[in-house]
Amino acid sequence: MANSVSALPPHVPVLIAGGGPVGLTLAALLSRQGIGCLVVEADEGYCSGSRAICMSRRSQEILGWVGADKPLVGKGLSWLGGRSYWRDAEVLHFRMPSEPSQRFAPMVNIQQFYVEELAHRAGGACMDVRWSSRVTAVRPMVDGAEVDIQAPDGSHTVRADWVVACDGGRSTVREQLGLQLRGTQYEGRYVIVDIVQKTKRPVERLAWFDPPSNPGSTILMHRQPDDIWRIDYQIRDDEDPLEAVKPENVLPRVSSHLRMIGEDQPWEPLWISIYNAKCLTLDCYRHGRVLFAGDAAHLVPIFGVRGLNSGLDDAGNLAWKLAAVIEGRADEDLLDSYSIERVHAARENIAYGAKSTEFMAPPNFAFKLMREATLRLALSDDKVRPLINPRQSSPVRYVGSPLNGPQAGDWTSELAAPGAPAPEALLAGPDGPLHLTQCFGRDMLCLVFADGALPDALRALPQKGVAVLAIEPDADTLGQARQRYGLPDAAAQALVLVRPDGYVMGRWRGLDPAPLVAVLEQKGFAA
Repeated sequence: MANSVSALPPHVPVLIAGGGPVGLTLAALLSRQGIGCLVVEADEGYCSGSRAICMSRRSQEILGWVGADKPLVGKGLSWLGGRSYWRDAEVLHFRMPSEPSQRFAPMVNIQQFYVEELAHRAGGACMDVRWSSRVTAVRPMVDGAEVDIQAPDGSHTVRADWVVACDGGRSTVREQLGLQLRGTQYEGRYVIVDIVQKTKRPVERLAWFDPPSNPGSTILMHRQPDDIWRIDYQIRDDEDPLEAVKPENVLPRVSSHLRMIGEDQPWEPLWISIYNAKCLTLDCYRHGRVLFAGDAAHLVPIFGVRGLNSGLDDAGNLAWKLAAVIEGRADEDLLDSYSIERVHAARENIAYGAKSTEFMAPPNFAFKLMREATLRLALSDDKVRPLINPRQSSPVRYVGSPLNGPQAGDWTSELAAPGAPAPEALLAGPDGPLHLTQCFGRDMLCLVFADGALPDALRALPQKGVAVLAIEPDADTLGQARQRYGLPDAAAQALVLVRPDGYVMGRWRGLDPAPLVAVLEQKGFAA
């Protein structure tokens, strides 16, 4: 992929190390805020192979903030649930929460390189991506960092006001700062294979434990666009990983499994790799003017698809905060909340991921024994089957965040409590149906639950950097907004402050915006 023809600039507001899906999405989000950024990527273009493939509803929303949701959903394969088998018997059929009025399916399968391309295209003129260029050194300073870059035309030094490390599990930036990920690394290894084969199977997550096709192994399968199957299978502890990925060892196992499940169309391999689960994180994602996101900050097991999805949530959390600081709309300390919130999220994702890993790839004999007992019982006992559920990725509630404001008054639901992801609701807009999440992604937003003309003080909020969305009873035709945001009836009046990343910051009964403005000032936002 061609690089920009211009020389590397001597100074940039933001330098993003790593042009994978997290780095490119962060750059696109910053560009939407008018913040210039330089993305430095060692590879010559988008990644090869499927890599991360399952995009959660939350990730679809984040990509929607830069206008990439429609092509993502148009190309991807949406799904609602999946099936698990022990040997050749079905032991679980799960469905994720979904309803016809929602904007996105719970998950969409699409290869990672498509996500990278869509984010890159959404970036616009503020986003400068340099391929085949590698960060080699980072020298932090009080007001930024000096970054050495090895580019195709030679070595360069760029001064950046802010550096964001999105350069993956082997992060050079992390190494330069002398930081280490901490946690657990599991020994169990999975071979990952992409094959081309036509199929008529529905799109769902498929898992086999100890299948007759590959006794003793665990196999996962996902359909992807372009007639691609993504197949992951566990290898034995005594197998050599270098030997395990050789085609002569991979293809017979894949062929055996395809025969077992009745997939008899011609097929060919496209990509082979190997993986082992890691539950690791930095203790802090902000080190002065250097910040960490995605795999550079944390490594989460693939089971439950929390890896890329949590990385995109990092980007969604960081982009608006960094833009506010750069533009002088917030104190620099706002970025501490990025680290606090996303470290909390990483630890929660790691806890779920560890449980899934211990079931999918048991680390010792005791876990293997417990898994087999669970699978045996699941054949006949419905109450046991939820233990097999992989518990797919979902947004994390920011409990204890320093940005959480109050919730004054009585509320009938905690779904929209401060620190929670703002619930979706389908409204009747002036130009047709409107999903509430379509209004998130850029500005602070005050949801006004009222009927009739708004007080002057509320209509003046945009002058303080807070957009206003009035939700009258006639617009809330399904009653979703009032129910999910905790209002007892259509006559109740309330204000709910939603952050640009779609998280609730505070909520108040009545229509007086003074407490809302006071919270923003208290949290360091310029009025």
